[in-house]
Amino acid sequence: MNDQIAQQVLRPVQGHARSAVVTLVLAGAAWVTRAVWQVRLAATGLPPSGPPDQGDGRHRPLTGLENSYHIVSSLTDAATLLCAIAFLWWLLRVRDNAHVLSGRPPRHAWPWVFLGWIVPVAQLWVPRGIVVDVHQRSAPKERLPRAVNWWWGLWLAGIPSGLLVSGASTDEVIARVYTDVRLLLAADVAVVAAAVAAVLVVRELTAVQQKHLG
Repeated sequence: MNDQIAQQVLRPVQGHARSAVVTLVLAGAAWVTRAVWQVRLAATGLPPSGPPDQGDGRHRPLTGLENSYHIVSSLTDAATLLCAIAFLWWLLRVRDNAHVLSGRPPRHAWPWVFLGWIVPVAQLWVPRGIVVDVHQRSAPKERLPRAVNWWWGLWLAGIPSGLLVSGASTDEVIARVYTDVRLLLAADVAVVAAAVAAVLVVRELTAVQQKHLG
């Protein structure tokens, strides 16, 4: 994609939007399942033998519930990855269409569609800025949908979940569940709510561009 060369025609977005919505729902359901398993682990309590990671490279055999949490956690990671791919694919498409509709290049260069989520500090506003820019250029006279701010606020609230498990093994996350599950659950709820709000964002921005395509 080259921001210096505007596309000559609007490109269909419904297929991309459908994929984004389906994977957002899938990821949300996966995170709900993950939270349920965390509640089950916390309710069961830490086994007398201690956490799975015993230190010094020693690991005790996992309980049946802990083993199933490993599976749920892996499936959640896979669903989240699929969701990210589909959402970014949709975002690139509506961003290109916004370029065509406005006749002006996007405010953020295309690499920021990806880098904006991972660059420290910039990740606090760049992704939302891209979405806002798409809406403003697609429908300059329309008010920004409230779902955009709800989505971004909830996403920021869910960042602690990523920080808590970032670089941690699943066994280490299980140990945290046994000691303090409340923060993990609060972050999980925020992520699920953000996924629901993101569905509304995708639907509303897609509807704006579909008016022009129609």
